[in-house]
Amino acid sequence: MDTIIDEDRDLSPTTSTTVTLPRFGECTFSESEVVSFPWGLPGFPALRRFLVVSVDEEQGYIWLQSLDDLSIAIPICDPWSIFDDYEAPLPLYAKQSLDLQSPETFCVMCVLVARPGSGETTINPLAPIIINLPARIGRQITLENQRYSVRTPIARRLPV
Repeated sequence: MDTIIDEDRDLSPTTSTTVTLPRFGECTFSESEVVSFPWGLPGFPALRRFLVVSVDEEQGYIWLQSLDDLSIAIPICDPWSIFDDYEAPLPLYAKQSLDLQSPETFCVMCVLVARPGSGETTINPLAPIIINLPARIGRQITLENQRYSVRTPIARRLPV
């Protein structure tokens, strides 16, 4: 397990914290690796601090692991890995609230849902999560005037 999205950050000596995550086991991180969601996330308004975690066995998927409630880990992925023609024109409020300066300084990710026993995995391309990489701040936004659904079925690649 690795924490990711750490491009060009100053990782000067800082205090490390170690927690035991129910899904991933022991994880050590520094505050410089935490992504803040000041507006919370839909369904999780009180959760504001997350790590972005990758797991070697789950290539293509990454996780938003809550540090406010360790039992919450949200699977996400790069929407262009699923849809070659994905378009995410960001609304002005998103650009301003996240202080997005250029495409190289942020990433767009979509939430995945795999319901146990259903055999179906869905992705939410209508409401992507945008993360300002240098500032380590994120927000889930709703795209305007798009043809996407909040539950678009995709081929399941991993067991739940």
